[in-house]
Amino acid sequence: MTAWDDEEEYERYLRDERVRFARVLVQIGGWTRDDAEAAARSQYPYEPADKEQRGLIFHDEAWHWAMLTLYGEGYWRDRPELLTPPPELSPGGNVR
Repeated sequence: MTAWDDEEEYERYLRDERVRFARVLVQIGGWTRDDAEAAARSQYPYEPADKEQRGLIFHDEAWHWAMLTLYGEGYWRDRPELLTPPPELSPGGNVR
């Protein structure tokens, strides 16, 4: 059994990562909520349970993927203050 065999857990995690990703695009990038939510669905598509690499996107936090979207590859060198998310946007923060 892999970490993403539990469908409810996978869907919850997918939903939470989409929310975090979109929230960063809105709060840091100034995107509209609709554009950010569309980008989140694109960044985190649903993957069927039989997909071999299901959940691979989760190997990095939503913050990292959002920073790549906003500032591109190497953002951590150009803007080291963005390497770590603020507490309210981190995985332990409130996603709602």
